[in-house]
Amino acid sequence: MKAAVVHDFNAPPRYDDFPAPSAEFGETTVQVRAAALSQLVKAQASGRHYSSGKTLPLVPGVDGVGLLPDGRRVYFAFPRKLFGSMAETSVVQLQNCVDIPDDVDDVTAAAIGNPGMSSWTALLDRAKFLPGENILINGATGASGRLAIQIAKHLGAAKVIVTGRNAQSVKGLAALGADILIPLDVPADELKASFREALHTHKVNVVLDYLWGPSAECLLSAAAGQGHQSGEPRIRFVQIGSLTGNDISLPGSLLRSSGLELMGSGLGSVSNAGLVQAVGGVLRAISTAGLSIAAEAVALQDVESAWLNESSSRLVFTV
Repeated sequence: MKAAVVHDFNAPPRYDDFPAPSAEFGETTVQVRAAALSQLVKAQASGRHYSSGKTLPLVPGVDGVGLLPDGRRVYFAFPRKLFGSMAETSVVQLQNCVDIPDDVDDVTAAAIGNPGMSSWTALLDRAKFLPGENILINGATGASGRLAIQIAKHLGAAKVIVTGRNAQSVKGLAALGADILIPLDVPADELKASFREALHTHKVNVVLDYLWGPSAECLLSAAAGQGHQSGEPRIRFVQIGSLTGNDISLPGSLLRSSGLELMGSGLGSVSNAGLVQAVGGVLRAISTAGLSIAAEAVALQDVESAWLNESSSRLVFTV
């Protein structure tokens, strides 16, 4: 079969021949129609992600859209190692497939699955979000963050506060449902003051953090040290991505003097089947909530040239 094939962790995949998989017990083959290029896929294909394997060659891709042998059109995820979704055929556990509504096209379903899952799972499975609570999204200008705004509002958030690189980057997020915009390119003391106001005045209940690094460190420090006699407010901080750094400094005193509850959301913190079911929720909400994502379809044979392209749209390889 034809596929995007990684021969070297330091180079983009090439459109090449690769052995077609066959299904084993509990598995099903999938005739792939579309597969999106996410930050997770790039990290795995470069050997930098904690879930990356070491065996080469391999086909990248953690999810996609395709047809099962019985003709059902499904979103699928977590294919068998080495046989990723960027190929003519992939193979997955049957429980890791979910039907796609008829009014959702292949490219949209492939594009929205992974980024939509990130906030849906973080809110419902990890933070146990309740309608009427207030949310802060740290890093809301990318595909995942923009969807997080829409999903938070759909799930009943009373107020959504967002951050972005600068005033220009957060421009337009209000149209998606953001109530308060916080630019990150300001002096540290000014940023901390903005975070304090968001957390304590606007009473943020849940933080979705796509950035980590300096902004997360500043945000966490803003949650502590208020000295409320009745105790600091409870804030569930969900770590989702590390786009601006893998490490922060976190003094123990910060946790002792705050109502912070730190948790992560990603591969391992929720079952694979649970993550796929979350995507099912996102797909069903596309029409009812008007969820949208900018997507660009690219033929799989152009994978090598398109792999490193920087685009504001989610690239989706079509097969």
